[in-house]
Amino acid sequence: MTQQHTHPHPHTHAPLPDPSREGSVVLEIGGTLGALIIHAGPTDDGLEIEVSPTGDDTLRTHAAVRPRHLADRTTYCAVISPLPEGDYTIWRTADSPEAACTVRGGQVTEHHRLT
Repeated sequence: MTQQHTHPHPHTHAPLPDPSREGSVVLEIGGTLGALIIHAGPTDDGLEIEVSPTGDDTLRTHAAVRPRHLADRTTYCAVISPLPEGDYTIWRTADSPEAACTVRGGQVTEHHRLT
């Protein structure tokens, strides 16, 4: 079942990917490119989380929260990769920021969503 979410800008989406398994997500990081993992809960499955460079709220990218099946547990997170290094705003809703973070080239930044 595909979940629908409202966004302030028009776009279409492919169906949500299947849940991932350990080692099945590839991150494109290195040089000036990093990645952002946003941890969420099971109730956020399918929710698209947007991020934008600090100072330009209109230049947003997003990823859906999906289950990630690991050997000893299942986690829920959105994975955004690659992202150019810099400061970013993580959006709770289309017009309400949740947090700020810094992405560094060659590294993975993690954020735990407020519940």
